[in-house]
Amino acid sequence: MSTHDRILRVGMVGYAFMGAAHSQAWRTVNRVFDLPARVRMSLVCGRDEPKVAEAADRLGWDGYTTDWRRLVESDEIDVVDICTPGDSHGEIALAALAAGKHVLCEKPLANTVAEAREMTAAAERARESGVRAMCGFNYRRVPAVALMRQLVADGRLGEIRHVRAVYLQDWIVDPQFPLVWRLQKDRAGSGALGDIGAHIIDLTQYVTGQLITGVSAITETFVRQRPLVAGSSGLAARADGNGSATGEVTVDDAAVFVARLDGGALATYEATRFATGRKNALRVEINGSRGSVVFDLERLNELEFLDATRPAAEQGFSRILVTEADHPYLSAWWPPGHIIGYEHSFTHQMRDFVEAVATGADPAPSFADALQVQLVLDAVTRSAERAAWTEVTPALAEV
Repeated sequence: MSTHDRILRVGMVGYAFMGAAHSQAWRTVNRVFDLPARVRMSLVCGRDEPKVAEAADRLGWDGYTTDWRRLVESDEIDVVDICTPGDSHGEIALAALAAGKHVLCEKPLANTVAEAREMTAAAERARESGVRAMCGFNYRRVPAVALMRQLVADGRLGEIRHVRAVYLQDWIVDPQFPLVWRLQKDRAGSGALGDIGAHIIDLTQYVTGQLITGVSAITETFVRQRPLVAGSSGLAARADGNGSATGEVTVDDAAVFVARLDGGALATYEATRFATGRKNALRVEINGSRGSVVFDLERLNELEFLDATRPAAEQGFSRILVTEADHPYLSAWWPPGHIIGYEHSFTHQMRDFVEAVATGADPAPSFADALQVQLVLDAVTRSAERAAWTEVTPALAEV
């Protein structure tokens, strides 16, 4: 496989779940795709030196540091990949953009709209100097999702009327599950809403080409006190009935909302970590005047498609196995029928990012796209607090 001479030296901040997924993609991307630049996994950053040293060796990084500022300021780094909790996205991204580094930041972009606006403005300024920034909504890169978008764009569904999206998990159903950072508002920004709800918000807007303009929402926190993680600091603690220290859950466990899209479609969304028995169940259905299409992450190589223009006697949902070479991304992988998995969405994400950076194109989703998602998250939160229909603040609005 030929590659060009240009090398992009990557520094990644964070090495846990998302860091491992990103590392796998950085390791793989040049071995699968013929790109105009070659990736070098130069430096990974984490606060715990023994753990980050082990992660660097295991995940394939050349070196490690415990100071993200050193990584950002290094002349040996071209790209900064941010895989940390949301409370540090803004500070790291702003510093990286100011230092002239290209930035890939995990979703959601920030914990607040104000932070997301600041990051978006910084990305726009940096773009004038040839610096690129992208937010990591990896489900856009599932080939079946990309095909779903293509079917909509080609008019195969006609006028879009209904959108239904759910993202169901159950990993905190047990009330004894500890108070990890994802359950703390100051670290995560929100709970199921921002963590997994952000994915289905972005995915449906991406597939339909329509933006959410208003919402009516309810949220709930089912378990409000949880055991503290060993070594927790800065958290108000109290003793439960057994004398163990607990802390307050300050984010939502579940969010449900209805929405209107700017093309006239009606939509429903559900994001929860309390769907007992559901591990990572994401499903989107889109109904139009000429047909319908369904994507289910548990069958990520497939779409269900109904062509309502066919004679009634021939209608019915058909299964499209998305493994053909002319399907999005798949020409680089295996023969038809040989399925791919979750990790490939990150490899595709890196492919698109590297190609954009190397050619001077604008990667998507941009920070501006991610800001739009943040504005929807904010509207959902405000709607749930007010128990009222709430308009999504326009991205260009002065606030």
